[in-house]
Amino acid sequence: MVKILRGPFAFVTATMFLNFAWLSIIIPVIPYIVQHYTTNIALYVGLISSVAAFCQFLVSPFLGYLSDKFGRRPVVLLSLLGGAVGYVMFGLGGALWVLFLSRIIDGLSSGDTPAMYAYIADVLPPHERGRYYGILGAAAGLGFMAGPAIGGLAAQISLSAPFYVAAALAVANALWGSLVMPESLKDVDRVHGWKWQHINPFTQFRSILTSFTLRVLFAASLIFFIGLVMQQSNFSVFLKEIMHWGPTQIGIMLTVVGLVDFFAEGYLSGKLLSVLEDMLVVGIGVTLTAVGMFLVGTVALTASEVALYIGIIIYTLGDGLFEPAMTGLVSMAAGPHEQGRVQGGFQSIQSIARVIAPLCAGYLYEMAAYLPYFSSMVLMGITLVILTYFSSKLVFERA
Repeated sequence: MVKILRGPFAFVTATMFLNFAWLSIIIPVIPYIVQHYTTNIALYVGLISSVAAFCQFLVSPFLGYLSDKFGRRPVVLLSLLGGAVGYVMFGLGGALWVLFLSRIIDGLSSGDTPAMYAYIADVLPPHERGRYYGILGAAAGLGFMAGPAIGGLAAQISLSAPFYVAAALAVANALWGSLVMPESLKDVDRVHGWKWQHINPFTQFRSILTSFTLRVLFAASLIFFIGLVMQQSNFSVFLKEIMHWGPTQIGIMLTVVGLVDFFAEGYLSGKLLSVLEDMLVVGIGVTLTAVGMFLVGTVALTASEVALYIGIIIYTLGDGLFEPAMTGLVSMAAGPHEQGRVQGGFQSIQSIARVIAPLCAGYLYEMAAYLPYFSSMVLMGITLVILTYFSSKLVFERA
């Protein structure tokens, strides 16, 4: 099994790293690009940043379906090339509508992540998947950390340079994948037939959610991710206004978050999943996240730097345990012929959270700085109650 995974898994891990690096590479330069076209910079930066997430929500289950029908390899490679087109368009710019169109193309080309998770499900037995999903999560965390640095350095050449670098890396990565990534989906496990309803994302969701187990897991995950993204969406504002930190101190904090996440997903989750049930690791992750959110919320009242760092480390550990274990449970709740659709649906759940949570966090933060964090703690509690109450009724494939 390791021999089968060695080359393809290196490619999949590198692709996950680059996916999240590309997601954050835009952060240092987008305000400076947008200011060429409008004076309402904050509004349009927010809209441009969210449009890709919305498009990802719409297409991820459908692209997952395509990977169930035609295989993981073509979906991954075409998604990389589609992303490259979007990056080049953003770099060329010229008008606001071009920037929006480039992000739309990027969102519509987001099929590689669910297809890669499905790839792991194809080649590994259920009990081994969580450890590998943890490694992918760690690669994603490192990529998100590296993205702003890559963007900042490339921007020394020009504001467009980060996007041309991203496009070149996407094309090079697709070429590498075409050489080392064999198809993993067996013919017997492929979906056959075609209906136009498959294009409708809500039809795909209805198909996925016929499973009671998946309904519970998706509902719990949505609540968890809304709570998590609520914290992330205004964290820099929180640090600036409550702690009176500057960019350097905020950057150090984000580096700590990335390192802790890398440790949790890349090492600790694998160790725990080798000795504990996936559901128990999920519960530990949710509990730690709730405790961490509470501590960060208290910082709004005390401005304690010690409590801030302890809270951040605790909830990052919690998230780092939750995501690979929950992804493993989702894969075990689906058959081999629907791994792509199910993983696409799981990615869409996270996209929905990225659309809803920033709006909720902004509204709550205006009322009181601690409310997004205490609200996140409550959402973690609800997640834990749902999973605890229904855990005995969930059905998984564990062979």
